[in-house]
Amino acid sequence: MRVFNFSAGPATLPEAVLRQVREEWLDWRGIGSSIIEVSHRGRDFMAVRDEAEARLRRLLAIPEEYAVLFLQGGATLQFAAVVMNLLRGRSADYVVTGAWSQKAYREAMRVAPFVGGRVRLAASTEESGFTRLPLPTELNLDPQAAYVHVCTNETIHGVEWLSLEPLYESGVPIVADMSSHLLSRPIEVHRFGLIYAGAQKNIGPAGLTVVIVRRDLLSDPWPGTPAVMQYGLQEANQSMLNTPSTFAIYVAGLVFAWLEELGGVSAIEQVNIRKAHKLYAALDRLPLFENRVDREARSRMNVPFRLRDERLNERFLAESEEAGLKYLKGHKMVGGMRASLYNALPEEAVDALVAFLHDFAGRYGG
Repeated sequence: MRVFNFSAGPATLPEAVLRQVREEWLDWRGIGSSIIEVSHRGRDFMAVRDEAEARLRRLLAIPEEYAVLFLQGGATLQFAAVVMNLLRGRSADYVVTGAWSQKAYREAMRVAPFVGGRVRLAASTEESGFTRLPLPTELNLDPQAAYVHVCTNETIHGVEWLSLEPLYESGVPIVADMSSHLLSRPIEVHRFGLIYAGAQKNIGPAGLTVVIVRRDLLSDPWPGTPAVMQYGLQEANQSMLNTPSTFAIYVAGLVFAWLEELGGVSAIEQVNIRKAHKLYAALDRLPLFENRVDREARSRMNVPFRLRDERLNERFLAESEEAGLKYLKGHKMVGGMRASLYNALPEEAVDALVAFLHDFAGRYGG
């Protein structure tokens, strides 16, 4: 029996997609082979890749002046690739709102001296324990910067930007790590210079990284940038300077098709709003639990919470797992619990978790 999987990533996938993968595993569309056994440059896989890109473009309304790349190395490789491709001897601003934007900032600081240029900390909410977003008055943005980097959803700390208006107003290209909420709601791609996302949240299995980049940013990487990290070269070679993650691209295409059948990102956003509202309402209602993130910054995708009596943490985790609510342990950086509510997590999973929260509170403290 499948459990309710609240893992932060690799995360739950749509059951319909998993069933289709199983059905096609040995013989994809009558070719007598699995799609992951054939050449990545052959007609069959290229059709899979092209269809995946076309579906992603439709889902996000990606303009033609943006390239879509299917790369490897996770979002973490992009921390360095962004600097190598875009810094160009200038300065870049970093807004730090949690663990992942902090990692990106530190990597940029490490790489920038080699590339030429400098990295500025434009804002940080570390003093609050990364429980809020910076106020517009706290943003120290350079209008001459090559780009401003932001992580739009912090998986570990549970902070999400639902509006980037203060960054849009700067007029500087925005580079956004959207790993943990891309495809969970509509976005205005044309307002970004570059978007990147590891696949293992809302897109597909681990091993694939999606990069959406404005074509005018492709042409001038640092000369020492490795070929596989040059966006322009990857775009010219259809993301295949080396063998791509064929299985991950294949599954991502199926996830895109599943999402289209549901009505696209606008439709799934309404489901995600309901799921998040149900869980936050229960956490706010029950004195035994707390979520420390400012209400206006709460993530719809990743909900960290804790028991006010932390001696009950292990009991909560053991009993929830026994109830079929799996992978709720919080990240080691913050402790407590975390429920990840990605697109593929069914609403009944949240209903089951909410019922368990009420039951546990009734037995251990109100």
